[in-house]
Amino acid sequence: MSNVYDNILGLIGHTPMVKLNTVTKDIPATVYAKLESYNPGHSTKDRIALHIIENAERKGLLKEDSVVVETTSGNTGFSIAMVCIIKGYKCILAVSDKTKPEKIAYLKALGATVYICPANVAADDPRSYYEVAKRIALETPNSIYINQYFNELNIDAHYQTTGPEIWEQTEGKITHLFACTGTGGTLSGSAKFLKEKNPDIKIIGVDADGSILKSFHETGEIHKEDVHPYQIEGMGKNLIPSALLFDKVDEFVRVNDEMSAYRTREIALKEAIMGGYTTGAVTQGLIQYAQSHELTQDDVIVLIYPDHGSRYITKVYSDKWMAEQGFVNNCVHNYDEVFKTEFIK
Repeated sequence: MSNVYDNILGLIGHTPMVKLNTVTKDIPATVYAKLESYNPGHSTKDRIALHIIENAERKGLLKEDSVVVETTSGNTGFSIAMVCIIKGYKCILAVSDKTKPEKIAYLKALGATVYICPANVAADDPRSYYEVAKRIALETPNSIYINQYFNELNIDAHYQTTGPEIWEQTEGKITHLFACTGTGGTLSGSAKFLKEKNPDIKIIGVDADGSILKSFHETGEIHKEDVHPYQIEGMGKNLIPSALLFDKVDEFVRVNDEMSAYRTREIALKEAIMGGYTTGAVTQGLIQYAQSHELTQDDVIVLIYPDHGSRYITKVYSDKWMAEQGFVNNCVHNYDEVFKTEFIK
């Protein structure tokens, strides 16, 4: 039988790419979006969850009734919880308190135990979700800590899968890869593979305004003055993850909450792609890059769209949330009727 699998984990990887025709119409290059929402857990994090857990199994680190512990902003947690259900492990996750309630409900629906930690504390603060996850793993017998920010298998998962898929899908014609940077694994693993195939491929990391990654790449130093709260989840960092291979990145582009939000909604309206907040962020990164770099019709650009917009319905797709942030423009010529709701009395 074709297209039939023993369980849902067989659906991980081999995600499609689609050409963008409208939001990037002013860019002469051909632009494709790699839709990681087509993974069964609806994000690119399915790849690392399966890869890291199966690696631990091969090493004998996971046994019956083992516990998998991780720090997550949402997507990695969904993926780990999904894999744990199929594999038969317990899942414990530490999240920040800026994680939306519906994401926490999703994690619990997948059987995870969730610890909610303050977001606006230093990474080494014992209350941070990094330190809470480490402590739980140390205190919990028969457990492993995924540690996605500092786990080389995060990189390897994308080196083994995402990079080769992009190379094959573009028939080796890719000239630029754009991806948002959080842990850095998606960008780094894909970049490592693609640079081995063609070192001239430009690798562009997209960082958040409020994160230290762009300035660290440029100066080799941490600039704490860059750090301030921002809304885009799963992107940017106030620490330097070892899963981000800075030497594989040619340049970083920094984007802000507001323009990324507008772009996310524009992609839904013009391309019919319901992507997550980082979908808008990586597209905004390309648009800003194109303003200062010469792109041609021979260029083939791939944007990694990490997850699905269904997880952001009460955030970036909510008119109320947008207004609360002061994001008062919509993304189609500022015509209010585009987002107007008619009430029949």
